[in-house]
Amino acid sequence: MRTADFDYELPKELIAQAPLPERDASRLLVVDRAAGTTAHHTFADFPGFPAPADVVVINDSRVIPARLSARRRGGGAAEVLLVTREAEGAWRALVRPGARIRPLSRLDLGDGDEIEVIATLEGGQRRVRLHGVGGDEAIIQRRGQVPLPPYIARPPEPADRERYQTVYADAPGSVAAPTAGLHFTAAILAKLADHGVTVARLTLHVGPGTFRPVTAHDPAQHRLDPEAYTLSPEAARAIASSRGRGGKVWAVGTTVTRTLETCAAEDGTVRPGAGWTSLFIRPGHTFRVVDRLLTNFHLPRSTLLMLVSAFAGREAVMRAYEEAIRQRYRFYSYGDAMLIV
Repeated sequence: MRTADFDYELPKELIAQAPLPERDASRLLVVDRAAGTTAHHTFADFPGFPAPADVVVINDSRVIPARLSARRRGGGAAEVLLVTREAEGAWRALVRPGARIRPLSRLDLGDGDEIEVIATLEGGQRRVRLHGVGGDEAIIQRRGQVPLPPYIARPPEPADRERYQTVYADAPGSVAAPTAGLHFTAAILAKLADHGVTVARLTLHVGPGTFRPVTAHDPAQHRLDPEAYTLSPEAARAIASSRGRGGKVWAVGTTVTRTLETCAAEDGTVRPGAGWTSLFIRPGHTFRVVDRLLTNFHLPRSTLLMLVSAFAGREAVMRAYEEAIRQRYRFYSYGDAMLIV
């Protein structure tokens, strides 16, 4: 298997630059693995797919306005992307321009708010601390911008603060949205409940590595950055109960898939807990928990596309992407969705 096997050509105009006015108006390409067929729907049709015994698992991580624009003491511009909160009030962060921002320097955010650079870490990251009235959360809300993905070629707008969130986002910590969940509405969740479908929550905080392409010729040489997850005993019990009734486990997105497969025992039992996962799912992986996958369309040569290919088969996925391109689906974070059954 080569990284080049997961390449494809996408017309730039199919990269969604903004969300649709209605979340559930997104298109939904349904891939039936057993039948080898595809069908075209809208996301409003999604509640009709899970059976009453099934469990739909969502990621309730909330995107923080983690991108901070600052000035260096010499007057030059700087940008800081907060990545992970650490102990004692510090953060891991990515900084630009990296060569000019050294330990012990301070970056001015305005009106007395500052970023103190404490240390240089592996991978070019920095350890930083925020200083200002109200503490970290207040500073981030005052100064931060939504860290839209690099393929969205526009500055963030005020509406992105909520639109680049799922309607069930609750636990702050991500620097990118778990985008498969962006299509859900309160009405969709209510329809699932009315249908008898259980909805279970977990948390995985998405880091910037989700956008990092695989550059190695052999994907096995690629390493994912660790991401923090929490799977509650209640969620584990809901999954076990569904499986005990013969139900299927529906993962809403690659983040849910990676968390469930990280927490899976050999027999498929899901163990609750909290920790860090750097699980890289690619073809050859044996899925122990996830039976159905809802996902968006992903970048070429990405770990996310490799995960989807592991679940549905590379050839089937690449055919589905070709069909989506022919049918002018909208791609990436603010784009349309694919359901694999």
